[in-house]
Amino acid sequence: MRLRNVAGSREAISESRFVIQDPKERKNHWRELFGNPNPIHIEIGMGKGRFIMDMARLHPEINYIGIEKYSSVLIRGIQKMEAENLPNLFFIRMDAEEIAEVFGREEISKIYLNFSDPWPKDRHAKRRLPSREFLNRYQEILSKEGNLEFKTDNQALFTFALEELKAADWHLDQMTEDLHHNADMMEGNIMTEYEERFSSMGNPIYKYIISQNK
Repeated sequence: MRLRNVAGSREAISESRFVIQDPKERKNHWRELFGNPNPIHIEIGMGKGRFIMDMARLHPEINYIGIEKYSSVLIRGIQKMEAENLPNLFFIRMDAEEIAEVFGREEISKIYLNFSDPWPKDRHAKRRLPSREFLNRYQEILSKEGNLEFKTDNQALFTFALEELKAADWHLDQMTEDLHHNADMMEGNIMTEYEERFSSMGNPIYKYIISQNK
């Protein structure tokens, strides 16, 4: 997907009170930022922020951090936060490869991956967010009782993600190849922009929930 540059986005992000500018210095101290002992959930690849803002609004008892690599996308989330300041939500602009440098061991209770870039070429498999390489990184920061939820409309990416679980030593808790026709897994489902678009076109949404093998 080609992203359009947004003039001034980097400058706006560097000045925004909603964006953590020194995330690596916060490692093991994220609850101090929120000022409470509530669990922390993160979304990696938050896009324009609709999903994580909806979650933060619905669950004030949980702290949320949205992570996005691209300034031209993150700026849209910042604009939404300026209109509605949610005290239990902050953003980080960073590459997901640095995730274990930003969060400490078992500091995170849940990870969301929503409609991640499929990186379709085989040589780019290690860049896919549900790859074994990234699952190993997530193990370093996710609590033993925590889990990871992944949604996509890309069947090839979902098949790849399932195949990576054994190699990375993760347990498949739940899965569906048609989320919007699975009553159990649809309960409490919050849609992203992409999910709304693709599901309205009749495309099935794939989802799994995984946890670390005990």
